[in-house]
Amino acid sequence: MNLAIFDLDNTLLAGDSDHAWGAYLVQQGVVSAEVHATQNDRFYQQYLAGALNIHEYVAFVTEPLQRLSFAARERLRKQFVADVITPMIAPGTATLLAQHRAQGDELIIITATNRFVTEPIAALLAIPHLIATELESDAQGYTGKIAGVPAFQDGKITRLNAWLTERDVEFTERYFYSDSHNDLPLLKNVDHPVAVDPDPTLKTIAEELGWPVITLR
Repeated sequence: MNLAIFDLDNTLLAGDSDHAWGAYLVQQGVVSAEVHATQNDRFYQQYLAGALNIHEYVAFVTEPLQRLSFAARERLRKQFVADVITPMIAPGTATLLAQHRAQGDELIIITATNRFVTEPIAALLAIPHLIATELESDAQGYTGKIAGVPAFQDGKITRLNAWLTERDVEFTERYFYSDSHNDLPLLKNVDHPVAVDPDPTLKTIAEELGWPVITLR
């Protein structure tokens, strides 16, 4: 059996779910448009540049979740997935996932975006396994900190290896699909790296190394 690993944002989705969630909170009046939108855009540009401090970013994105009740969070997230994420699914995603399912492969998403945002998206795509950045919580709710190793850059390898150890399954070959140069550590660690609608840095490296470059858009 092979393992098909998928990045989520700008790979299976034609957009970034984390950034879109922040924009959605602005639209719904949950956070200040002037302050939150500016910070949200600033962090996204840092991510694109490969310079994101993910701990600072998670503290930022978690702050509204700390203020909202459980019921309000769930209602907003459900509507967000319906209104924003469903139209964001890249046109070629269903075909790619179907190809791997037809081959009998195991499917998993690995994403730096936190589990609160991404868990319903994995369910929407019917992908059974998800490795996401985990949000720390206590009796009062989210703390604003990351629990364990974030699924970001080298952390994706760490988290994937831990998942493989827990499952104790030997996969014959591993595929990884991503758009981002932030994922180069894991792309270089699999049997079949595939650049999907890649950013300029990843596109250049993929072409130099002879990796497939595909579009799902």
